[in-house]
Amino acid sequence: MTSRLLVTAAAAALLAGCAGARPERPAPRAVSVAAEPPAPAALPPAAMAYLYGSAEAAALSEQTYNALTAYVRGVIERSRDRRGRLPTERRAGTLPRWPRSAVLVPGATAASAETIPCSALPPAVVLDMDETAVLNLGYEYNDARTGAAYDAGRWGRWERTGADKVVAVPGAVAAFRQLRALGVTMVINTNRSADHAGATAAALRAAGLGEFRHGDTLYLKGDVDGRSGKDGRRLEIARHYCVLALVGDQLGDFADLFNPPGPAPALGRRALAGVGPIQARWGQGWFVLPNPVYGTGLGTGWDETFPQDKRWGDAPAEGATR
Repeated sequence: MTSRLLVTAAAAALLAGCAGARPERPAPRAVSVAAEPPAPAALPPAAMAYLYGSAEAAALSEQTYNALTAYVRGVIERSRDRRGRLPTERRAGTLPRWPRSAVLVPGATAASAETIPCSALPPAVVLDMDETAVLNLGYEYNDARTGAAYDAGRWGRWERTGADKVVAVPGAVAAFRQLRALGVTMVINTNRSADHAGATAAALRAAGLGEFRHGDTLYLKGDVDGRSGKDGRRLEIARHYCVLALVGDQLGDFADLFNPPGPAPALGRRALAGVGPIQARWGQGWFVLPNPVYGTGLGTGWDETFPQDKRWGDAPAEGATR
């Protein structure tokens, strides 16, 4: 990938609100730009340098996790009755109750974006794993050095052997600790393979995020309905927990309606993210982390990224020096 392509892709992702994991999504289509010499081998690709090396990306992640923690804490405090009891501590049917779940009802659309009701279930936060809870430093280093295209076999080997080469996303360890202290269960919903459940749990543990159990607090690709889309797993999790918030780096971490079958133009997805009922959920139960490296947030072309009526070309006055 050329340096120009990486910079353009990074800009597109950041403008779109940023983006899950290499195994979760098809490879983005190439951006049409003029070929340029590759970046010097001594430097990592620009998008990777930003996400994995910059203070700005770390600050964005900290900001997101701070906002998540504050939001959930507020929900919990507002859900207490006069005696300080939460819905899980009171007789069923008494007020106040949990707010509605952050999980959309089956068949929801962006125009309605209705969420399922919560009964007196224990509260939970559901998060994607890759580039949401952990940063895959070992794998991305290998990607940057080799320049190899995504390969399912290589990713599978990473899942099995890379547990000690991940780190927690900035802000995640503190947020997980604080939310658990509030009585909130942290649930991971990822498209890593169910065949590698033990290794995936080990990676989360190595990153300092605690213990996870497959089928309870860890859901993997194919669980529940055999699909890569996450709606089925989200609904299953919502049968056991009141999901107060969803966290991810791809829109599919929030609802499958963002990834319909067939071609899904990035510009249409960008507009969909701003539809009233959807727009109101960002920061209010739905929390997005930056990912300019891979995923559905990348792949817009010139026309999708820069509208024709907003383009500017420099035209110096006659005789002016440049």
